[in-house]
Amino acid sequence: MTDEKYKVLIVEDQAMPRQLFEHFISTSSRFALAGSIASAAFTEVYCLSRPIDLILMDVITEGGENGLDEAKKIKKKFPKIKIIIVTSMPECSYIERAKEIGVEGFWYKETNEQPIIELMEKVMNGEIIYPNTAHTVKIGLTDSSRFTKKELEVLRYVTGGFSNIEISERRNVSPGVIKNHIADMLQKTGFRSRTQLAVKARESGIVILNKDDETL
Repeated sequence: MTDEKYKVLIVEDQAMPRQLFEHFISTSSRFALAGSIASAAFTEVYCLSRPIDLILMDVITEGGENGLDEAKKIKKKFPKIKIIIVTSMPECSYIERAKEIGVEGFWYKETNEQPIIELMEKVMNGEIIYPNTAHTVKIGLTDSSRFTKKELEVLRYVTGGFSNIEISERRNVSPGVIKNHIADMLQKTGFRSRTQLAVKARESGIVILNKDDETL
């Protein structure tokens, strides 16, 4: 593609970043705005009704619709459409899942030093662009990088109000193992109870319980 601009669909429920993306695209010589929507649920409709080259996809969109779930559908149905995940959430599993889906780029709204337009250009030139590490956040006396993968998996269920027995059934381990993971996280953070741990973890966005996690 030389003279024709790449057509971009924005899927973002927050007004400020959506307007910023729209501004960057409208002033770009390489990109044109094809649409701007608040819910990932309407992404497929847009892709069916008009040409789309690139999607800027938020993870948590209007109505609780998950952008990663929609990205997976789009990649299966429209494999030529490139996708960049844009998020402010430090949830540790997002980068790994985006890679599994085949998403071409990942961009943190608040902390990424690379301008979004620059990332878009690189992706459209065939590059795969991801941050080296997940965004870290402070939680109690520590930060999110100090938790192990297994601890974060347990913490995700703790924020959803699951008991040790319920978590153990979902993770196929003994309740004692779950209890030990929680004790280790309490020691790292300095929190006194699992309730405080759950509240602070939920507030920080370090883990977010998925719909699929809620059922066995």
